[in-house]
Amino acid sequence: MNTTLTITDFLVIIVYFVGIIVYGISQSKRATSEEYFLGGRSLTWPVVGISLFAANISSSTLIGLAGSAYLLDMTVYNYEWYAVLVLVFFAIFFLPFYLKSGVYTMPEFMEKRYDARSRYYFSFITVVGNVLIDTAASLYVGTIVLGLIFPTLPPWVVIIILAASAAAYTIPGGLNSVVKTEVIQAIVLIFGSIVLTYYGLQKVGGWGGMVEQLDNLKAAGVIDKDAKEALSIVRDNSGEWWRQYDSPIVPWWGLITGVPLLGFYFWANNQFMVQRVLSSKSLNHGRWGALFAGFLKLPVILIMVIPGTIAFLIFKDQEFAYQTAAGPCADLANCTDFTYPSLLFGLLPTGLLGLVVAGLLAAMMSSISATFNSASTLITMDFVNKFRPNMTSQQLVRSGQIATLVLVILASLWAPQIGKYGDLFKYLQDVLGYIAPPIVSAFLLGLFWKRGNSQGSFYSLMFGVIMAIIWVTGIIGEVDHWFFQMHFLLRTTVLFFLCLIVHIVVSLATAPPAANKLKGMIWSPALIAEETEELKDLPWYQNYRYLAVILLIITLFVVGYFW
Repeated sequence: MNTTLTITDFLVIIVYFVGIIVYGISQSKRATSEEYFLGGRSLTWPVVGISLFAANISSSTLIGLAGSAYLLDMTVYNYEWYAVLVLVFFAIFFLPFYLKSGVYTMPEFMEKRYDARSRYYFSFITVVGNVLIDTAASLYVGTIVLGLIFPTLPPWVVIIILAASAAAYTIPGGLNSVVKTEVIQAIVLIFGSIVLTYYGLQKVGGWGGMVEQLDNLKAAGVIDKDAKEALSIVRDNSGEWWRQYDSPIVPWWGLITGVPLLGFYFWANNQFMVQRVLSSKSLNHGRWGALFAGFLKLPVILIMVIPGTIAFLIFKDQEFAYQTAAGPCADLANCTDFTYPSLLFGLLPTGLLGLVVAGLLAAMMSSISATFNSASTLITMDFVNKFRPNMTSQQLVRSGQIATLVLVILASLWAPQIGKYGDLFKYLQDVLGYIAPPIVSAFLLGLFWKRGNSQGSFYSLMFGVIMAIIWVTGIIGEVDHWFFQMHFLLRTTVLFFLCLIVHIVVSLATAPPAANKLKGMIWSPALIAEETEELKDLPWYQNYRYLAVILLIITLFVVGYFW
């Protein structure tokens, strides 16, 4: 496959990169720490929603979705539509508490409800997660795409170029620069995905042609599923239901176990995402933005997942000469991370190829800049400001900029290691599966159970760390035991309930929390009545409850079609 770009393509990419950096710097807000870290809390709902979508659909997610669909496993879409359910829950229960508390960070919320120990742990683990999951994964994707274009360029050079490009406007501009550039990048990314899907469907004879080819391959015994099964987001297990490699990426039981837990952490607890909602100008704008982000997730199946299935039909018999961190790769079935780039170079014409490549790199830059900013916010507000409380607003901004630079270096060093893991999407979910359960447990009990105390929170979080170390040690050592071989969604669920039990037992065995820890921090049914009174004068199209119901109905139709 020819992966050489023309002069026109290069010009499109260069113009885009320079333009986005200049625009990002022009949108900077850094006069105060609130402006730098939260954009002055002035974002409107369209900006909040689009930035949430852009930060979520990063280049790593885009690569992972297409790669999974290449294996005719569309269950990966369950993560996308499930975000709607999580965001509705988030808008109803958690967002009001976050905004009314006036916090900068999610760990800060943990301290208000529990104590400083829980705050420091959560902040530290979130920074680690941002570096290991979001930033490093996006840089790794950059090495794939630019590695195809410049095969002689060492990966470390590519990583430095990409990290520096994202940091160029993130460090001086803060969250406002990040969010405003994300809006543009999301538009380019969506446009590019639509264009690629169009060319892909044209190649296989449209939707009907794709279905017919899949059915013919099943009839010929080439694949073990017909079109209905291949395009379904629900799959049966091929062996022991609990085992990692005998189950699809998202087995049916995962929809009621691990998927909600990972989704809740990602959308409702992760500073990387929640920071955008904290920056909204009001509670209503935050809610509308969250619901808008959920709406944008629904078409992902058509423009980002289906292309992977199209790639299977186009490239299944072709050989490749891709070089990965784990060695050479002769076909996409064994290096699915190259599925999306292969579609780009195999289908798109000159000029348009440059724009879509720029869109893919835009998604990567969007994710990198977002994680840089959120992680630097955590370091500055949860550590620097805590130990040096007399720092001026400008000094806090400067410390955030220095923290961002350090994170750039750390993520760049780790990114090359991801390729050795084998599969990007599996890497992302595995790491998240260790981080999320203890945090979700602490947040849920903290909001809905007034007896939960700081001791229960801290020891459940420490228990989660110990269990994660045990699991990782066993998996690395290739221990052949069910405890180490279970599917990551089952492992996520088991860890969640174990942390829940530890939290409850320790809380009941120790003194109840002080009254000041509960004031304004516990949800009660009375809040629904208060909210109803606040919403009664709004027209239906501004009442988030009606909008949430409409969104859920649309989601039901989309999911029902692909069930």
